Amino acid sequence: MSTATSKVMRVALRGDSILTHPRFNKGTGFSTAERKAFGLTGRLPFCVNTLEEQCVRAYDQLLVREEPIRKNSFLQSLKDQNWVLYYGLLTRHLKELIPIIYTPTQADAIANYSHLFRRSEGMYLTFPNEETMERDFLEQTKGRDIQLFVVSDAEAILGIGDQGVGGIGIATAKSAIYTLLAGIDPSKAVSVTLDVGTDNQGLLNDPLYVGWPNKRIRGAAYDRFVDKFVQLVRKHHPHSLLHFEDFGIGNAKRLLDLYHDKHAVFNDDIQGTGAVTLAALTSAVGVTKSKLSDQRIVVYGAGTAGLGITRQLRDGIMAIDRLSEADANKKFFLLDRFGLIKQSLGSSKIRPDVREFVRPDAEWADASANERGEVGLLEVVKKVKPTVLVGCSTQAGAFTEEVVKEMAKHTERPIIFPLSNPSRLVEVHPSDANDWTGGKALLATGSPFPPCKQPNGKEYVIAECNNALIYPGLGYGAMITQASIMTDTMIIAGARRLASLSPALKDPDNALLPDFSEAKHVNFEVAVAVAEQAITEGSAGVEWRKEDIREKIRENMWIPEYAKFVYDERGEK
Repeated sequence: MSTATSKVMRVALRGDSILTHPRFNKGTGFSTAERKAFGLTGRLPFCVNTLEEQCVRAYDQLLVREEPIRKNSFLQSLKDQNWVLYYGLLTRHLKELIPIIYTPTQADAIANYSHLFRRSEGMYLTFPNEETMERDFLEQTKGRDIQLFVVSDAEAILGIGDQGVGGIGIATAKSAIYTLLAGIDPSKAVSVTLDVGTDNQGLLNDPLYVGWPNKRIRGAAYDRFVDKFVQLVRKHHPHSLLHFEDFGIGNAKRLLDLYHDKHAVFNDDIQGTGAVTLAALTSAVGVTKSKLSDQRIVVYGAGTAGLGITRQLRDGIMAIDRLSEADANKKFFLLDRFGLIKQSLGSSKIRPDVREFVRPDAEWADASANERGEVGLLEVVKKVKPTVLVGCSTQAGAFTEEVVKEMAKHTERPIIFPLSNPSRLVEVHPSDANDWTGGKALLATGSPFPPCKQPNGKEYVIAECNNALIYPGLGYGAMITQASIMTDTMIIAGARRLASLSPALKDPDNALLPDFSEAKHVNFEVAVAVAEQAITEGSAGVEWRKEDIREKIRENMWIPEYAKFVYDERGEK
């Protein structure tokens, strides 16, 4: 891998100022000439290292830290010091280190944020300081070409719930993945936490909690605060992408719908999760030689992720197989804590956002129900005879042997996606689903699992529905074309491109999605598909020919390599 580029940057910082700036610091990578020009000769040891040598040293330092949370802290410290070295190291050990900087280890880091806090890592917009929000916003963004804002209010973090100001940790992690896998320049991304309080009593009782120690605000005050931030983004950076992350179930879809047609907005929990699942399902129906519209889909867990997946699959069916929305909705059977979502549950048990998927009672007149009239998963599987079973419930073991075997009675290749994270909460272990179906199940999970043994002795690789296989490319395709909005058709185009890269299309015994080690190539292809769609449908803000898109994206991708620095008082700082 190359360790230097022909790129030249004119920089106005000298001495300690450049050594403490992560965008410009090279550590021992400064050349002899650069050390003289920037006043660093006496501030650094004599040897000049290549980036490759620095990565070897940093990796050795990482390996002496055995616990994942300590590895996470080391990498966070490295990012605070030197962006090129941080991303260079991650690039060289991608599959090994993504779980350290992202899920699952980042969840532990976020839960302990106040106790691990060392320095600021983004933009903290706090409700008591609402009157100074624009000034605080401009302090960090004025004069900068910001292409990406990743924002969280931390109400529903990575399966661990409300984490208050620690939400900055998920925003920075997602932003880092954009850089690592799609090539967005980290200097053009801002991570934001909207600190609107927390209902996590443990945090409120913690004397070291660094956020606003107040119960979470809701209602009109919350909406006003969020809207003020969104309007600042729209006013000062109209061509940026606004990525919503880990908002609670009461706000995630509502905010996405509110701003969908006003700015390029994206919610990974809803759209990213849905898009990668659509890609996996598209691959699976390719293996079964069927169509999306042929499927009967049971979704167990109708929260933010489950509903996002349902809508994305529904939209895919409509776009690819040309069904009406009403007909596509009929392909889905949703269950939540009250069992199957059907009419007789009543308004007190049916959330407004699931109403389009409510099943009529007449369908279920002969179904077995409990004393409260609720129909459970096994009964739904018996009656519906699903071809697809999706789990987003965090109910470990919910897909029992009886449920899986009942499903397998009625379909040759049952498609089973236990997507709950972390792995201990998975609805069924893939090896069990594989055994109970005689090796016929087509499987994808939300967490990484080892391959399963087939009856013929071959190994079946379990696809991981990791959002990072697609959301960086979805976002980058919108950003690079300065799309005015992120359309559903752009997302579907990205999902179909990911599905086209499925190893299972060449070998049905292979994984439904590419291995994560291919994530950079995959996201590049996704970005190309999204950009092509944006230009085709007229939502792009650039006037490019479709045949030039690949080269345009390559030209604009940030790569972790050291540029040559020239000192200039009017240069960057």
